[in-house]
Amino acid sequence: MALITLTTEWREDDFFYGILRGKLASGCPDATVVNNAGGIPPMNIMHGAFVIRNTYCHYPEGTIHLVFISSEGTGSQPHLLVKARGHWFIGADNGIFNLILNSPPDLVIRLKNDTGDDEIALFASAAAAIASGKQPESLGTREESLSEKMPLRAAIDRDVIIGSVIFIDSYGNAITNITREIFARVFESRSFRILIKNNRYYTEKISRRYSDEPVGEIVTRFNTLDLLEVSINGANMCQLFGVDTGDAVRVEVKDDAGVTGGLFKN
Repeated sequence: MALITLTTEWREDDFFYGILRGKLASGCPDATVVNNAGGIPPMNIMHGAFVIRNTYCHYPEGTIHLVFISSEGTGSQPHLLVKARGHWFIGADNGIFNLILNSPPDLVIRLKNDTGDDEIALFASAAAAIASGKQPESLGTREESLSEKMPLRAAIDRDVIIGSVIFIDSYGNAITNITREIFARVFESRSFRILIKNNRYYTEKISRRYSDEPVGEIVTRFNTLDLLEVSINGANMCQLFGVDTGDAVRVEVKDDAGVTGGLFKN
């Protein structure tokens, strides 16, 4: 039985869901269809890629992932069927596949669309074909590469890491592109200070749980993705501090000189 996931820009009450699910129910009635994520900010390829990159591997091999993020497609961004790491992906070649995989795929097929179908009809038809066991080459022509879009990476020096907020979760926690491995490489057995957005707000330790710190205090921890996450226990940090994706998070060697104070200190 085929498993199909949906990652979309659509609201839960959008009629697009009904059209897509209806076409999938008609084309592959035995398939299980799962909403992986909805409500991705429209046209936000980075956001969508982060979600898919960190979720698709939890599904079994052979899963078909439909990606409706900036998915209209153009001549320079055709609709593709991509096979990689035992999974199938269907979406527009707008750079999102490169961000999801960060490595060459096993197979890329440019989907033929002789009848001029919109992406909902095209993706549903391609998913049904793969679910039924059709050869992917029957759906279009092979491509040699994917469009590239470069992810934001942390900058590393001997005594400092400068990272960025790359995702804000439902609780207003800021997830950065600073990995546990990078952090340990620079600051293992060293005192450090983590500065959020500017020098006014900082913390000097890594916690395991939010509850390790008093309510209202900054919490920095490595989350389930092994990425440095900055939050406030019991509050929405991004709203309180005005933090947004792309904002800087700086980790530096601790230096007591010239520091103005912590969260509620001057």
